[in-house]
Amino acid sequence: MAGKTQDQFTPLTPKERLKVYAKDLFAPFHFLMAGASAGITQVQNVPPEWGQGSEGYARRFANYYAYATTSSMLQMAGEDLLHEDNLYYGSGEHGAWRRVKYAVERSVLARSDDGSSHFSISQVGSTAGAAFISRLWQPRSNDSAGDGAVSFGISMATNAGVNVIREFLPDITRHVFHHGTDGQ
Repeated sequence: MAGKTQDQFTPLTPKERLKVYAKDLFAPFHFLMAGASAGITQVQNVPPEWGQGSEGYARRFANYYAYATTSSMLQMAGEDLLHEDNLYYGSGEHGAWRRVKYAVERSVLARSDDGSSHFSISQVGSTAGAAFISRLWQPRSNDSAGDGAVSFGISMATNAGVNVIREFLPDITRHVFHHGTDGQ
């Protein structure tokens, strides 16, 4: 949760979780990530069957947005079923290494309703599920189980990286905006 630390954790009701996921589905972040991912693979021309130009970019964008939507829906269902919470709460820790370690760990850990942490079946399972389900709409050159495994690995690494950004972004923005008002 934006700006909250782990000591402020409270479990969500299914209705609250649905509201969070629905809002997140249309958040600018998802469009930005789909756009950036589509841009990278457009430059790489992967998969080549989708071609170049605006049509190729549109297919790649739709691919990444559909992947994120599939992952989110699977994760939300898994969280409800397993009583897991994967929302990111800042560590509240001091020291860069401790905070990075916490952020990376949170990419594979979930909280139970009581706040204790355990391996996140819903997070890892939804990422794997989306990686392999997305093979259904991929062209031949990108639809193998190996391609799904690579997609899963990239997504897990991306999740960890995004958590590191989530950990430090509040400090950076606070510093930038506070620093900007010091000289005025």
